[in-house]
Amino acid sequence: MKILEVPYPMLGKGCVLVRNHYSIISAGTEGKTVKDARLGYVGKAMARKEDVKKVITTAKTIGLVETYKLMMNKLDAPSALGYSCAGEVIAVADGITEFKIGDNVACAGAGAVHAEVVAVPQNLCVKLADNVSLKEACFTTLGAIALQGIRQADLRLGESCAVIGLGLLGQLTIQMLNAAGVQSIGIDIDKKMVALAQELGASYAIDRNTEGIENSIRALTKGYGVDAVIITAATPSTDPVDFAGELCRTKGKVIIVGAVPTGFKRAGYYKKELELKMSCSYGPGRYDTNYEEQGIDYPYGYVRWTENRNMQAFADMLANKKINISKLISHTFNFTDAPKAYQLIVDKTEAFTGILLKYDIKKKIASTVQLKNTQAVAGKPAVGFIGAGSFANNVLLPALKDGASFVGIATNRPNNARNIADKYGFGYCTDNAKQLMEDKNINTIFIATRHDSHAGYVMQALQNNKNVFTEKPLCLNEAELEEIKNLYQKSNSVLMLGFNRRFAPSVIKAKTYFDKLNTPLSINYRINAGTIAANHWVHNKDIGGGRIVGEVCHFIDLLTFIANSKIKSLSANAMNDAVHVSDTLNINLQFQNGSIATISYFSNGNKNLDKEYLEIFGGGQVVIINDFKEMLTYGNSKKTDSLGKQDKGHKQEVAVFLEAIAQGKQCQISFEEIYHSMLCTFKVEDSIASGGSQILID
Repeated sequence: MKILEVPYPMLGKGCVLVRNHYSIISAGTEGKTVKDARLGYVGKAMARKEDVKKVITTAKTIGLVETYKLMMNKLDAPSALGYSCAGEVIAVADGITEFKIGDNVACAGAGAVHAEVVAVPQNLCVKLADNVSLKEACFTTLGAIALQGIRQADLRLGESCAVIGLGLLGQLTIQMLNAAGVQSIGIDIDKKMVALAQELGASYAIDRNTEGIENSIRALTKGYGVDAVIITAATPSTDPVDFAGELCRTKGKVIIVGAVPTGFKRAGYYKKELELKMSCSYGPGRYDTNYEEQGIDYPYGYVRWTENRNMQAFADMLANKKINISKLISHTFNFTDAPKAYQLIVDKTEAFTGILLKYDIKKKIASTVQLKNTQAVAGKPAVGFIGAGSFANNVLLPALKDGASFVGIATNRPNNARNIADKYGFGYCTDNAKQLMEDKNINTIFIATRHDSHAGYVMQALQNNKNVFTEKPLCLNEAELEEIKNLYQKSNSVLMLGFNRRFAPSVIKAKTYFDKLNTPLSINYRINAGTIAANHWVHNKDIGGGRIVGEVCHFIDLLTFIANSKIKSLSANAMNDAVHVSDTLNINLQFQNGSIATISYFSNGNKNLDKEYLEIFGGGQVVIINDFKEMLTYGNSKKTDSLGKQDKGHKQEVAVFLEAIAQGKQCQISFEEIYHSMLCTFKVEDSIASGGSQILID
């Protein structure tokens, strides 16, 4: 574990930038993360069995060496810890009116990490009253989690509730039950936690190991049992769930908030017809990208308590002095001493409850981290890199490292930006892509961000006379395509889109083979695309553009390349299946030179089948490329070429781009071809929308 100097996080759409004053460590969740991180490779494998299965599957596809590189890249990448903090707003994104610079706020979620500055979506941020201290407000996420558990129990004034597990969540739950007029009974195996619950106002607090505890609780509830049990414990034992079944009245409820196994003794639940429910984190909206990332709220009248409204309710309780936080804080460490805090959690050398990190709010923080002189290396393109997720880290950057000079990098995640900058020797890392565009030391921009940002960054690069390589798609609609076309025609820049498959060795070999025959081709391309969850950002038309725009453009480009002709007309039909979000489809293509092709893009198959299968027929000859790992040629005789590891042409496409820049010429893939492939991709969507009608391409 170490503390890194990183740039500000990017201030994305719908976000606020917050300078932290305090954050709280989740001893359970973060403690386990730290313990797992310190394990050896075998220990990590044992702790992440599902990840090991994925590694094995990947190795079968791309080989052991490449899989090892992917795995090491992931293991070496630093991960930020934390999800609950409080501080002062220092910037807001365009269009946000609820927050302003200077507001004190509490923040939750993946962006609310232990860092001096964080970027948090507006629905995961709540404004604080003037009388709420930021030291107390950093508990807001935990408070919202506890409050959601109470809401799941649906308790009424005068009813009773047992809380099993009196850590932070349990102590907060007890206090909120008291504030709501519910009889609270705290239970824990730790006598100190039992005593703390009594001090904080629990109606009753009992050691789990007390003899006859069931009878005592039954007596407290006039012989009926409690109306509900909320489990806030974290243990591999089934005792909390079994014990909850004994404590509940007939028709009562058991709510699981903590991390406990759900295997339990049937008898107690069966005879009483108990209701067992899970409580999902802070409440409705959690894990919903539309809510958390897009800021789309649920209607107040239909979803009264969202995660944001739960956070606000807890913040209001702090303002009204309904919650006593001071007794829950056992340790406060300066942020620079954070490793000591985690060592305390791992070693358990002394008792602890709430462990806070305190930030130096007087310290000057630079939004850009300068690492070395940023002068470009003579003879190499000087690169500014925007976005550096797994694809960029595993594919693009390794392909670039020997042929380019790395000047600056900007990513959404500051820890990732610093890691990549150190690994590849970038001169600086920053939160601001505009800085790269305006840097005179940079002549080439690489874009590897989410799809909705591609067009904007491409246009900025062209306007600043930069060469530009962007991952597909080039843009999300025809209007953006025309804007890019107009800017490109006025520029002297080299522009390339990541249509890598046309550079795959097997494709080059097949195309050379058929070009000699000089005959129209019939092509069949089957893609076993696999299912992506309906709520994934790729399906969002405003962010990912959908899988047709995001990925099918690849296959359209490849077939125009192999056919050696533009598309004359096309038609497409998608399966009418809500589960697969219009990403199971057939596309029929007619080319100007008489060639024909079919793209079968299926998301309803099985992952054990290879992803891509390409058949090319022409002049009495057939070539089959199976997932870029094997090539079969049927001519005078059958020939099988085993290609060894899978090669989809990524390294070669980067080399071609860098060569074009070095030689001052356009790429092998012209802008006219890029434009045509993207235009045809949009026409595929038009055809589907019109019921599969044939569309002529101008």
